[in-house]
Amino acid sequence: MKKILMVATNVDKIGDQQTGLWLSEFVEPATEWTHAGFEVTGASVKGGKIPIDPNSYSNELPRVWDGVMEPIHDTAKLTDINPDDFDAIFFCGGHGAMLDFPNNNEISALVDHFKQNEKLIGAICHGPAAFVGNKDVNDSSIVKGIKITGYSNEEEQGTGLADVVPFLLEDELNEAGASYESGGPEAEHVVVDHNFITGQNPQSTRRIAEVFKEHLS
Repeated sequence: MKKILMVATNVDKIGDQQTGLWLSEFVEPATEWTHAGFEVTGASVKGGKIPIDPNSYSNELPRVWDGVMEPIHDTAKLTDINPDDFDAIFFCGGHGAMLDFPNNNEISALVDHFKQNEKLIGAICHGPAAFVGNKDVNDSSIVKGIKITGYSNEEEQGTGLADVVPFLLEDELNEAGASYESGGPEAEHVVVDHNFITGQNPQSTRRIAEVFKEHLS
């Protein structure tokens, strides 16, 4: 059985705004993968229950979750994770990820492990914040030279939070040496390069779940 580590944010507020995990960016992939027979484990920097952005509740989520929410009710701490136990890692989005994913030693070590062992690394929307400020064992950017996508500057400006977030993700990914690609505002857009699979926004979540499953099967 293939095992996927899904990493979510612990941050529940950005500025004066409630935030957290963007729910569909966990539920849709987890549903796809568990139905495919994969095992999903939830993790976070601090562990415990994951806060959910109140704006992310939607009637468009899968009607039958089959306990798919359980991994984010009590996540493992990243310091307790053995990456050898997993075949892939996936970073979920939500604005909270902009605060606790970047410049994180545990995330650096995990992503470096998956990169060096050519295991799948995925991220959706704000999830690629996990690649900001995080480096490999050679002190080089994790995503240097990698084609990648994530929430665009234009999309962030549309949220009204461009002046609240600590940085614009598109800018920081380019600064990290990645080759950033956008499909346009709210367009479904997934980029595959080497063992990295990234999705631009919530509209890309179902597609990235399918692509990830195809590459892991």
